Amino acid sequence: MKASMALTALVLAASVTAAAAWTTTFTMHNLCPYPVWPLVTPNAGLPAIAGGANIRLDSNGLASLAFPAAAAWSGRVVPRTGCSDAARCATGDAPPATVAQVSVNAAAGLAEYSVSLVDGFNVPATITPHAFDASQTCPVLGCAVDLNAVCPADARVGGGAGCMASPQFFKERCPEERTTATDVEATPQRCFGPGELKVVFCPTN
Repeated sequence: MKASMALTALVLAASVTAAAAWTTTFTMHNLCPYPVWPLVTPNAGLPAIAGGANIRLDSNGLASLAFPAAAAWSGRVVPRTGCSDAARCATGDAPPATVAQVSVNAAAGLAEYSVSLVDGFNVPATITPHAFDASQTCPVLGCAVDLNAVCPADARVGGGAGCMASPQFFKERCPEERTTATDVEATPQRCFGPGELKVVFCPTN
């Protein structure tokens, strides 16, 4: 499904809990100079997002997708690139791949999020919370650096479209990303009830 409008709303394939006093919208936005095909997969036992395997975001911020999720939901987003269709992509179908992890509308409206380079790097990505109370700790996490451009020659994959460097290499350049299975970001988070969590590909800062 091609996203050609400024904002296209997709609803989770699950019942909505109207009684919830908080609702965090999960949004993806592409600022890369190339299209991104984000693969959105739920964690075990949770509903899939409609179109989650067939989404295309056009380049340079021409399109974004929003998923209003009143029910609790968590899952992964992998930005794929160079796709001839939703089934065949140059990067993101296998490592190396940047992985954004999002959990929204848990108990008391808890939102948890991170960007992981455990499986390597292919696209810069950050997660930015919006519309949250000033008392909450809701930092921007991830990394805006194009690590492909500085990747060591022996760690480049796919003609430079991906990077499989060491965790230390990634952490030194992107301290707000997770680089091992037990890693955490340099900045703590404790974020309840943000109005939006926005995953941005190729952020400008």
